[in-house]
Amino acid sequence: MNTFEQEVELCVKLLSEGKVFVYPTDTIWGIGCDATNSRAIDKIFKIKNRPAGKGLIILVDSVDRLKDYVKNPSPIAADLIKAAPNPLSIIYKESKGLAKNLSADGSVCVRVTTNEFCKEVIRRLGHPITSTSANLSGEPSPANFTDISEKMKNAADYVVSLYHDVIVKPKASTIIKINDDNTFEIVRS
Repeated sequence: MNTFEQEVELCVKLLSEGKVFVYPTDTIWGIGCDATNSRAIDKIFKIKNRPAGKGLIILVDSVDRLKDYVKNPSPIAADLIKAAPNPLSIIYKESKGLAKNLSADGSVCVRVTTNEFCKEVIRRLGHPITSTSANLSGEPSPANFTDISEKMKNAADYVVSLYHDVIVKPKASTIIKINDDNTFEIVRS
């Protein structure tokens, strides 16, 4: 098994080549790619058998990075992220600097990850990564590595070799949408 450092370096190399990987997040196991690579995003939609109109969450490594991928981020976003007791994904009206096929309507759902592995991969890659559950659309989300189907593992270009034996009881992130008047609505709790 690779060390943390080796795994980060390998994943950054693969993602920069347009590859898709299965990886641990701060919520559940996900399948992802470089969020600026439209071909890699198409591959994720195909692997998951996911409708193209259903967007993907992206992960960034810090609140400061929101301004790089969101047009006019709400001033309340940082406070909501800091105050959230659980991982929080926020839907913003307009994205920038991301692949166009990430979302059908130009919006973007962003989570500032707390997972150290994800943060380091994103930092070194220099781009956000997509995050969607490592399962076929409509099937249960994989909370632990053992819950991921062999079909999903085999469809990805790479499966991260860390944290396979970590048993946790995570859940998917809460998703909210911030409105133009800085109010928000819960999309998924």
